Amino acid sequence: MELWYTEYQTKNLGLAARIKETLYSGKSEFQEVAVVEAYEFGRMLVLDGVFQTSIFDEFIYHEMIAHVPLFVHPDPKTVLVIGGGDGGTIREVVKHQSVEVAEMVEIDGLVVEVSKKYLPEISSALNENNPKLQLKIGDGIKHMQEVENKYDVIIVDCSDPIGPGKGLFTHEFYTNVHKALKPDGLFVQQTESPFYHQQLIQQLTTDITSMFPITRLYLANIPLYPGGLHCFTIGSKKYDPISSDIGRIPENLDTRYYNRELQKSCFALPNFVKKLVR
Repeated sequence: MELWYTEYQTKNLGLAARIKETLYSGKSEFQEVAVVEAYEFGRMLVLDGVFQTSIFDEFIYHEMIAHVPLFVHPDPKTVLVIGGGDGGTIREVVKHQSVEVAEMVEIDGLVVEVSKKYLPEISSALNENNPKLQLKIGDGIKHMQEVENKYDVIIVDCSDPIGPGKGLFTHEFYTNVHKALKPDGLFVQQTESPFYHQQLIQQLTTDITSMFPITRLYLANIPLYPGGLHCFTIGSKKYDPISSDIGRIPENLDTRYYNRELQKSCFALPNFVKKLVR
């Protein structure tokens, strides 16, 4: 008997993956958590039926959400990752020599533990005693309410705007992010599919632009995510990603997708995406 796992990306569209086996299935106080072994994507993390990451293409998402903002800021020393329980984003953050403190606040401890056990390639930084890393299991929204003028860069590596991730796509949350950043700080957030989440992108662009003088959206091709094209949005107090200095990006940076050329070209938007953020 063939086993298939389907994520319903819209009411009328689903992505189905044939799987070999279910490696883990459980439920935390926040969501259903599963790890499945798929033929095309390898091991996959699934939360509430939504594909989060896979061994096959995780490097694209994690490299692009981390390195792009960290090379926009000229000297990021204190970095916060909200979410990112699989560990992939923090894995990329600690590669930066300038980073002295890499905080991570993840609401669901079960996601962290499951990722450490079943996705060691992604969660490697969580299994190491890296002196830069400070991991806290807690509410990222509440954490943002309690800090001020602390971070150079904040990376919001959240799930979709449902369940635990819903509050991370609000005007109130962005106000607290702005407060938590230093005077020249910036933040980035994964902001879904430019094909299937256009209304959401328009709303959050409006919210972020209302408080950050510089707002930029950039793209990456990620096969696992709806439409295969995913976007990220940067809100910056001072530094414009378009004019960032790519000369300081090491040629030998340990990446599989991200490079110097992409630091600039990912901000080149198709016309239909330009209309969304205009």
